[in-house]
Amino acid sequence: MTTSAKAVRFDDDSMSVHLDDGRVISVPLAWFPRLLAARPEQRAQFELSARGIHWEVLDEDISVEGLLAGHGDMAQRSTSTAA
Repeated sequence: MTTSAKAVRFDDDSMSVHLDDGRVISVPLAWFPRLLAARPEQRAQFELSARGIHWEVLDEDISVEGLLAGHGDMAQRSTSTAA
């Protein structure tokens, strides 16, 4: 069974994705620098698909699978390692 996004909401610091199975995933916008830097009206211009969320104007794609796994934009997110 595939879970998909039903709705997306933003506040100043986070994005909440409401899934069709009733779960809500909230993640910091800092995980997605393009969304963090975007104006609210740009963030609101997304399209939902069976696999995730797409922002044409921001050239950003976020998969539900990646959110469920706790993945942000790994190419731009800094990582730290334990010593």
